[in-house]
Amino acid sequence: MREQCQTFGYARDFMRARIFDDTSGVTVNNTSYTTDVAAWSVEQAQLIRSGQFDKLDLEHIAEEIEAVGKREQRELVSLIAVLFAHLLKWEFQADFRSSSWSATIREQKRQVTFHLDDVPSLRTKFGDVRWMGMVWGRSKTFASKETGIGFDKFPENCPWAIAEVLDSAWLPA
Repeated sequence: MREQCQTFGYARDFMRARIFDDTSGVTVNNTSYTTDVAAWSVEQAQLIRSGQFDKLDLEHIAEEIEAVGKREQRELVSLIAVLFAHLLKWEFQADFRSSSWSATIREQKRQVTFHLDDVPSLRTKFGDVRWMGMVWGRSKTFASKETGIGFDKFPENCPWAIAEVLDSAWLPA
């Protein structure tokens, strides 16, 4: 059993053999993107910083760059859908309004604004009818589940201009 463990250890070390490039001083494990994306990303960054562009895994780097943009879009969808849901609940459940709730809405507005400041190109999404429809539908689903108000009781499309939604002082009537 001990021999098998030692053999496995040598095999593992052999499979993940470290390659040392004497010209750059960069040590690379040749970790596969599909095996360990965290280690792979560190190695790819080292290769870029050392100018070893011929050793880069360009296809997976391109996928990761695209994934960053998609992740930022998903974050905006989540933030704005939650904000819209809060605004729907505020409008449709006037009896439950409180200063704590309005503070929650203001904080959500700040989070959306911060995200848009970090990724200003996402502001164009508000002009995309299909995207807004998807976000609005998600917002109505959230609000319906949390309030018990039927999905179809909420407006079909977002009734508010995005400028007023993001205005820190604005709340629906």
